[in-house]
Amino acid sequence: MALYWCTEALPLAVTALLPIILFPFLGVLPSNKVCPQYFLDTNFLFLSGLIMASAIEEWNLHRRIALRVLMLVGVQPARLILGMMLTTSFLSMWLSNTASTAMMLPIANAILKSLFGDKDTSKEMNRENEEHQASLQQNKLYTVPTEMQFLASTEDKDLTEEKEVASDGLSDLKKEEEYKTNIWKGFLISIPYAASIGGTATLTGTAPNLILLGQLKSYFPECDVVNFGSWFMFAFPLMLIFLLLGWLWISILYGGINLRGWRTKKSNIRADAEARAREVIKEDYQKLGPIKFAEQAIFFLFCMFAIMLFSRDPKFIPGWASLFAPGFISDAVTGITIVIILFFFPSQKPSLRWWFDLKAPNTETQPLLTWRKAQETVPWNIILLLGGGFAMAKGCEESGLSVWIGGRLHPLEGVPPPVAVILITIVIALFTEFASNTATIIIFLPVLAELAIRLKVNPLYLMIPGTIGCSYAFMLPVSTPPNSIAFSSGHLMVKDMAKTGLLMNLMGVLLLSLAMNTWAKSIFQLGTFPAWANIHAENATSLLTAVENVTLSALNKI
Repeated sequence: MALYWCTEALPLAVTALLPIILFPFLGVLPSNKVCPQYFLDTNFLFLSGLIMASAIEEWNLHRRIALRVLMLVGVQPARLILGMMLTTSFLSMWLSNTASTAMMLPIANAILKSLFGDKDTSKEMNRENEEHQASLQQNKLYTVPTEMQFLASTEDKDLTEEKEVASDGLSDLKKEEEYKTNIWKGFLISIPYAASIGGTATLTGTAPNLILLGQLKSYFPECDVVNFGSWFMFAFPLMLIFLLLGWLWISILYGGINLRGWRTKKSNIRADAEARAREVIKEDYQKLGPIKFAEQAIFFLFCMFAIMLFSRDPKFIPGWASLFAPGFISDAVTGITIVIILFFFPSQKPSLRWWFDLKAPNTETQPLLTWRKAQETVPWNIILLLGGGFAMAKGCEESGLSVWIGGRLHPLEGVPPPVAVILITIVIALFTEFASNTATIIIFLPVLAELAIRLKVNPLYLMIPGTIGCSYAFMLPVSTPPNSIAFSSGHLMVKDMAKTGLLMNLMGVLLLSLAMNTWAKSIFQLGTFPAWANIHAENATSLLTAVENVTLSALNKI
């Protein structure tokens, strides 16, 4: 399965169904233990996030938020890149990374065309100009302003001056064209990077986060420190710091921020272009019209969705779930409760007069989200993919494979835990450059859990960096769907992504290591080896002994 997931020989969702066939036939797990893994409460938490995202997209609320943020940040290139990254990362916390990128790229292209014109037309004009200059120089001619040609023919000194003016004009033209190209690249490359970073901030933001939650419940059933609230408190500050540093790096690299030209006066051409960009954003926002009742309702329900998930069990204070029987209310219950309202809450403002008018027609009102629309827009294959990951993890646990792998990790037992965090993040970030991040985390999490038991450290100390490291894939177009979407625009090259993504990867590794050794320790109690991991370690030891006994008895028979 790992090979199929990495090579995508079959569609990922189809590969995820293989445990239902293979485990019962091979005697690993009976079907009544395999099939429930596809419908754990973690899957329903993810499903609630997908349905909420579908409703937001249905009424264009995400576009209104994006354009409003861009109107607030300003239209200078560096500010616009910051606005793009902030908006994309915020949307990616709740929508899928792919949907956020696909929505923001057309907005970015419209703004860029207003700033610089059509890039293809600009390239063509620049090429024709270069060809014209080359032909003139080949014939020993020089381009000078037409009104100066008469003077140039009579005075050699003037001819020399005009040659210098023409040369300076060409140099300025090339610099301006290079500036435009770099800004265009900076815009396009910032959006997929922000989507990948933003998805790490919430449990529902990306599939690997939920796979971690599901596998924790499988391997360590007593572990209850990871929920929506605790994850948000850890990952949101990390996301903000990484986003700010990533914005500085992209802006400096692609000319949005000129370290040597802070006091340089802005040219009239650039000022006019920025004014046009401001008008484009304002015009697109006005096209949305006044805010509708449906948008207001969805925004309110979205805020309730986030607040209730965050406040269910924030750990530092008692959450609202403490009002009910312990262990009965999970994040999945919270999420599904809110999204069910979407299917019956009216999209038009209800009239109180209707209730008192006996002659009023009994017209059907459209809800905020119809089931048909949910069927069309929710990526159901991701639910199967999550289930396949949970089923494979359960098979590894029950068969003793994860324990066997842990037994082969003796050389790593002497590695200091902080060094192990850095090494793990680097290896997984490199691996996920070529493989699906979902497949990567499914493969590595069982190994990391057993390695943590061997090192006698809190399993979360290794499993969380591995999970977030899966989202730090910035160097190649094939690394993530957002990267592929941005690359398909035709304005980026592989070397652009590799050059920008290398430092982004390094920054991600170092920031993640910093987070794990500072504020994450107090949030997840990483300084101690927890009792819930101790129970698993004892069970694993007995299982490993049983596996070794079976192996020895088989060898004796031979």
